[in-house]
Amino acid sequence: MTRTDTPVAEKLSLPGGRHLDLSRPLVMGIINATPDSFSDGGKYHDFKDAVTRAEQLIDEGADIIDIGGESSRPGSVSIHLDEELRRTIPVIEAIRQISNIPVSIDTTKSEVAQRAVDAGADMINDISALRFDKKMADVAAKFEGPIVLMHMLGTPKTMQADPHYKDCIGDVGRFFEERLAFCDQNGIDRSRVILDPGIGFGKRLEDNLNIIRNFGQFSKFGCPLLLGASRKSFIAMITGITGNADKRIGGSLAALIYAINAGCNILRVHDVAETVEAINVMRAIERPF
Repeated sequence: MTRTDTPVAEKLSLPGGRHLDLSRPLVMGIINATPDSFSDGGKYHDFKDAVTRAEQLIDEGADIIDIGGESSRPGSVSIHLDEELRRTIPVIEAIRQISNIPVSIDTTKSEVAQRAVDAGADMINDISALRFDKKMADVAAKFEGPIVLMHMLGTPKTMQADPHYKDCIGDVGRFFEERLAFCDQNGIDRSRVILDPGIGFGKRLEDNLNIIRNFGQFSKFGCPLLLGASRKSFIAMITGITGNADKRIGGSLAALIYAINAGCNILRVHDVAETVEAINVMRAIERPF
């Protein structure tokens, strides 16, 4: 496990004068308001089901809720703007009626991001790192909240078509350097940037393991780090457990605990209750009585 101790701010500013406390690992609960997610395809496609799921995640101890209306599983294709808006904006509006929990919009489309922010979203989670929609940088520059920039080869449709790296950690690091420079050039303060190395997005098994093993190296950028390893297929490649992705909880917890010890700040997960429990036990072990 390699860690580079470049200090990360203890607080991450949110719109409206609020903040995220980064003195402990934060749990980002996932709501896929889609019919075709790799993990929970169709469970939360219906508006009422998505809102009920949000209430459940809040009760389970989520610190952030991440809402996405477009699947990014390997081989998926982009959906129409109007459909993505229909799937996400009403859910954000409904959550805002019941809770002040920070909400993240998972999108690569600038109009979806802007409409989500107008509806009360506090974060923008862009798996393209502001590359797919040229107007996304303008939205991000005017926005007051955090922006998640993720590394990915190609697009969701092509990313798993024989991905290859000579130096995976170096390549991801250079990508982050380029994207942070882009932010500087476009008026996006890097103090608002969260970095995600993109587990499963254009990665082989060995690349995913290499990234988690060396997760701490990305702390050199001084930005909060996010891990999205929850229920990913690399876990099944290791364990040999077949069937639904919800059988991969044990492997998900192992990956996230390793990453936390290497400096990860935010865990994007499907299984919030189990993750909160694991983090609480880990932190209790670390604290002497």
